Amino acid sequence: MRFKLLSLDSLFNQLNLNSHRNFSLYRNFSMATLTLSSSTNAEVEDDDRLCSTETTPTTSSITEQEGERQPPSLTHAKGYLKGEARIERAWAHWKKLGEPKLIVAPMVDNSELPFRLLCRKYGAEAAYTPMLHSRIFSENEKYRSLEFTTCKEDRPLFVQFCANDPDILLEAARRVEPYCDYVDINLGCPQRIARRGNYGAFLMDNLPLVKSLVEKLANNLDVPVSCKIRVFPNLQDTLSYAKMLEDAGCSLLAVHGRTRDEKDGKKFRANWEAIKAVRDAVRIPVLANGDIRHMDDVQNCLEKTGADGVLSAESLLENPALFAGYRTAEWGLSTAGIKEDDKLDQAALLVDYLKFCERYPVPWRMIRSHVHKMLGDWFKIQPSVREDFNQQTKLTFEFLYDLVNRLRELGVSIPLYVKETREEAASSNGHTA
Repeated sequence: MRFKLLSLDSLFNQLNLNSHRNFSLYRNFSMATLTLSSSTNAEVEDDDRLCSTETTPTTSSITEQEGERQPPSLTHAKGYLKGEARIERAWAHWKKLGEPKLIVAPMVDNSELPFRLLCRKYGAEAAYTPMLHSRIFSENEKYRSLEFTTCKEDRPLFVQFCANDPDILLEAARRVEPYCDYVDINLGCPQRIARRGNYGAFLMDNLPLVKSLVEKLANNLDVPVSCKIRVFPNLQDTLSYAKMLEDAGCSLLAVHGRTRDEKDGKKFRANWEAIKAVRDAVRIPVLANGDIRHMDDVQNCLEKTGADGVLSAESLLENPALFAGYRTAEWGLSTAGIKEDDKLDQAALLVDYLKFCERYPVPWRMIRSHVHKMLGDWFKIQPSVREDFNQQTKLTFEFLYDLVNRLRELGVSIPLYVKETREEAASSNGHTA
């Protein structure tokens, strides 16, 4: 029987308050870290189970216990700062965080805590959570416990919500503000579920509502508000949009350089010129998103857009060591000055990820997705191993570690690539350093 990843629709439906399923979540909190573990008392789909049922707590979900709430990294006077003072505060906060340039983008079911920590291990300087549904997050404890976990090493952190009701968004945001550095509003999701739910990029049709969402948070939270947007087909519309968000209280703006209709990143190039125009038009920090596949792209994007940092999404899923200078074969084989690396490959990255998952439990469906993303090319060489993986209705770490070993024993070895040092380049040209 093949596994099937839950769609976002399916997940939200299963987490409805009237669901017949129940979890019993064992939680234990300490002052050093926020912690979450889980034990299952009722029948649930295997992919919805946490990947560990240890009773020793090792990760964290949020809690309503006020005694455990941690202060935000930079407190500000709610609603009192306007104009120049608000701009100064936005930059003061960004500088306090160290002005991170290499950032893990928000990805539904794919930018969860273990993956964020994996990317941080290999160069990421900040990260977004997956998009969280503000209404369900506000109403459903099970959803909160499963979908948002963090730990003290997981900073700087953006917690992203989709929303179309300012009051509900504020209620959700207040639950996470002690544990993050920005509360982010998703204004860029272009998928059909966002159209049906009236959020994400489809709020571009209702700018007064967008403004009210930003103002509600900016005037009531102790952490800054950030927004992630897509561009309009018309540049002036994009610039007006960005300025409106800044005026409403947005302290940081992430700009995906594609329109709402340009969903396929392989088909449509990101418009870095539009991102540069936004960077020039607003006075708050701006992040660039789109076509960040390796570190040369990072440098080119920063130079061409003037952005204060970059986000990467799909490329990180395949290669979580992107920000450490590693490339997959697609971006390494035909590039001058690039050599094979004999120290790290995607299988080794997967093992690192699994170790984080053992320490920080997440639903198995997330792990399945990452296994396919990281080992996709490996499975093409040994499709029988992929079929065996797909047929597993219940995963274990023992099986997954064995899967990696089986691929290696079958001779699968796909290297990552890195830039040659000057000494290596000189040596390959017959010169001594």
